[in-house]
Amino acid sequence: MATELSAGERPAGPVLSLRGATLRFDRRTLWQGLDLDVAPGEFIAVLGANGSGKTSLLRAILGRQPLTAGEVLVAGEPVTAGNPRIGYVPQQKLADEGTPLRARDLVGLGVDGRSYGFWPSRDKRRRVDRLLADVGATDYANVPVSTLSGGEQQRLRIGQALASDPRLLLADEPLASLDLNNQRAVSELIDRHRRERGFGVLFVTHDVNPVLPIVDRVLYLAGGRFRVGAPDEVLRSEVLSELYGSPVDVIRARGRIIVVGTPDSGHAPHDEHHDAGHEAVCDHNPDDSEVVVL
Repeated sequence: MATELSAGERPAGPVLSLRGATLRFDRRTLWQGLDLDVAPGEFIAVLGANGSGKTSLLRAILGRQPLTAGEVLVAGEPVTAGNPRIGYVPQQKLADEGTPLRARDLVGLGVDGRSYGFWPSRDKRRRVDRLLADVGATDYANVPVSTLSGGEQQRLRIGQALASDPRLLLADEPLASLDLNNQRAVSELIDRHRRERGFGVLFVTHDVNPVLPIVDRVLYLAGGRFRVGAPDEVLRSEVLSELYGSPVDVIRARGRIIVVGTPDSGHAPHDEHHDAGHEAVCDHNPDDSEVVVL
């Protein structure tokens, strides 16, 4: 873990603590007994098959999904909906064509979510301009969001998430549908700001390879269980085979990690729909095993 802030600039305690966190839907357990501390400046990638509970975990931290058991603390306090200490980058959804919302308006929603458009306050305008500069979006500040590329729109969502100066950044598949260059740019953008600002990052992804060089630890969810540790500790054949309860091979090829044989999680529960359909890095074999590029 690396951060460029001095020890006195942020409290030393964890920005996120989960204790005995358990989430069940009917008879299905997504995960149980989850204990996790995220330190200031730490980058944790959240991995697992569709329906394993990755998005549900973020919803619980955001205060949108009650836990079945256990607790969630953000900066030492019980989680609440709308907590300004949490920045959130949702799954990529391109703006509809013709939407009049400008780039600065979208970022401005993070400064003051009640309104957008005309900014009567010079302070608000300065804050928006600073956030646009921070994410490299100044050149298209007044351009309609619907005309921007996926990578440009993700930059704006990161700027919006940074507006409250969060202690914790939650990112839900922020690289989905982006090409390799934009994946790298968005990953580096989040990495730079977490180092400079000292916030922790929980980064949900199907493909860990674009962020592997900057990941401190991974949280792998599977079959109602979990593993937490450094990538080299968790992304191993014997560890994932135990986690899934069936043979899994982890292959390292050309600097990438490929997991072969992970069972499909089956039908996702109703609140896990965000995970469904993102199979860009998964191909099903004829024998119904799964090849996942992690």
